[in-house]
Amino acid sequence: MPEPALPSEPWADASVSAPSRREQLRKLRGNEEFDVLIIGGGATGAGAAVDAATRGLRTALIEGEDFGSGTSSRSTKLVHGGVRYLEKAVFQLSYGQLKLVFEALHERKNLLRNAPHLARPLPIATPCYHGWEVPYYWAGMKAYDLVAGASGLTMSGFRTAAESLALFPTLAAVRKEDGASLKGTIVYRDGQFDDARLNVALACTAAHAGAVAANYVKVTALVKDLRTGRVVGVKAKDVVDGGREFEVRAKVVLNCTGPFTDAVRKMSDGSRMDIMTPAGGAHLTLPKHFAPDAEGLIVPKTKDGRVVFMLPWLGGVIAGTTDALAPVTLRPRASADEVDFILDSIAPYLSVPATRADVTSVWSGIRPLAADPTQSGTENVSRDHLVVDEGDGMVTVTGGKWTTYRLMAEHAVDAAIRAADKSMASRAGKCRTTDVAVVGAHGYSPDLHVRLLASKSSKSGAKSSKPAAPELEDAAVMSHLAKSYGDRAPAIVELARSDPRRLARRIAGPNQPVIAAEVLHAARSEYCQTTCDFVARRTRLAFLDVEAARVAVPEVNKLLAKELGWGSWRAARELKDANALLDTFTC
Repeated sequence: MPEPALPSEPWADASVSAPSRREQLRKLRGNEEFDVLIIGGGATGAGAAVDAATRGLRTALIEGEDFGSGTSSRSTKLVHGGVRYLEKAVFQLSYGQLKLVFEALHERKNLLRNAPHLARPLPIATPCYHGWEVPYYWAGMKAYDLVAGASGLTMSGFRTAAESLALFPTLAAVRKEDGASLKGTIVYRDGQFDDARLNVALACTAAHAGAVAANYVKVTALVKDLRTGRVVGVKAKDVVDGGREFEVRAKVVLNCTGPFTDAVRKMSDGSRMDIMTPAGGAHLTLPKHFAPDAEGLIVPKTKDGRVVFMLPWLGGVIAGTTDALAPVTLRPRASADEVDFILDSIAPYLSVPATRADVTSVWSGIRPLAADPTQSGTENVSRDHLVVDEGDGMVTVTGGKWTTYRLMAEHAVDAAIRAADKSMASRAGKCRTTDVAVVGAHGYSPDLHVRLLASKSSKSGAKSSKPAAPELEDAAVMSHLAKSYGDRAPAIVELARSDPRRLARRIAGPNQPVIAAEVLHAARSEYCQTTCDFVARRTRLAFLDVEAARVAVPEVNKLLAKELGWGSWRAARELKDANALLDTFTC
């Protein structure tokens, strides 16, 4: 049965852009008291801004770096319930783990529907090299199907060894570590998405819905009512253009700062106990030939009892992840040991194992897990989320994962409303984000790239008199634009056609479909403020291929400098910062 059409929203009109960053900063610097001020523009913060704004609340969202610059752009790119959590639920008879899986599978359906250009169902194969593994994993995946219920994708199933090798040619027919022959695979479906682009889309959606959203606005202090001690806002500073500190006031402050959760909590009360455990997760990227375009692989049990995925993603193959306690830092790095661990974990399952020389990018993210002071590691720390009313006008949310960002945001805004005065509660509508599609979704369809290839260059349907560019007739480029920008892709194509020699060119080499027009679109419509923003989050070049990203940096820098009015000093600093960021994607 086909999905019903997405409910219309003001941002369904692809010709309408969100308010500019300059306009948003002017509103932040004004004297308006917001209902909710959200600190942190990652998945949960941006999701909370969409939630609060669509309830009719006066909402502000500020992020000290770029939207999604931390953990939210560094995930495994899966929209999933968590097969490992289901295994724990069964063997530990844990209702909490089962509830976590059930909620995540329900939210998986919401995310796939509300961001169809950025997310897709993905078959994932579980290889079986011993006879007993076939019924064991088959039963586990059927339980996964059962828990998913109406929220499920295509049912899981068994493939013979011959079928498996035909569809996944790089899978090892004989596992080298023990000489066991492949008996077949159990294939189940989960979701996959572009995490950073969804994060940016959420921030833009919130702005369209009426939220005042701004990146690179750093909180320098909390503002308290001297009489009651209640948090009534923050002192903040624009770190892009500088200027004086300013205050942003609100009835409730919502702390969505991920790994920096406890640091913000202690700005109000330094004696507070930590409620967040930082867990590092490393990933690496390999060339596309290591996996088929439309199927991933799960290593069901590594040497330390975890799982590792190998997944096709945006023309590459990502593998990971690790899971260990980590220090909190703005730019975490994957260690050589973590990279070797991932390569060693997938090697027995590949006919030609990947080596360090094959790796095109590595990265690490810090998961903000809800803390359990009795645990010394991360394996058994809760992946559920935690919402805390601090009792002083601040509400904190931590834990969880990308798949459940919408539910976390709903619970956080619910708590913020309860923590505010009754007048705010009386004005707040009910949460409706289960059916709120993000910017780019409404006019998207799976054949959009074909329509882009067939489109004319003017509304009258006449061909442009300007010279054509081969990139605008390239299916890979059009597919990239459609899946990255959804119904905003035609505007980027028109922009490229307006000056094809300058704006239709591939800027990251022949193997990456990124074109120059995307840089201008990002600056004009997606709050892109730095060269790093573009190569890491408006596109995913840094995560896919560090060397391709380095190729793109000079041209991105040049285009942004002209578009945003940078002087020579700022342009030089941006070049330096971008290359320093790319250094963290190596090991």
